[in-house]
Amino acid sequence: QEQLVESGGGLVPAGGSLRLSCVASIIYFNLYDTRWYRQAPGKQRVLIASINRNGTVAYADSVKDRFVISRDNAKNSLYLQMSSLKPEDTGVYFCNAVRSLTFWGQGTQVTVSS
Repeated sequence: QEQLVESGGGLVPAGGSLRLSCVASIIYFNLYDTRWYRQAPGKQRVLIASINRNGTVAYADSVKDRFVISRDNAKNSLYLQMSSLKPEDTGVYFCNAVRSLTFWGQGTQVTVSS
């Protein structure tokens, strides 16, 4: 069964760091464009970082210079290194892979305490 599974979330104080991982059980993962989304409590899911199959990265202004997205195609994995975390970074983080099909993970909770 093709799927994405996130891990690495947790509770962290403001200013702290976390590294999220997303392991993909997808054939030809290297051909997919991949993204991280965040859904804050009571709000819509928003795109915060992307890395396409060619390695081009992009970030939302809210996380630029604090978060780093990366992928390891040999491990079928996507990562999000988060630093200088703020309470407003709290939410459920989802990984996403898109080609002709779209796959979503189940999400991992990140809570940043003030």
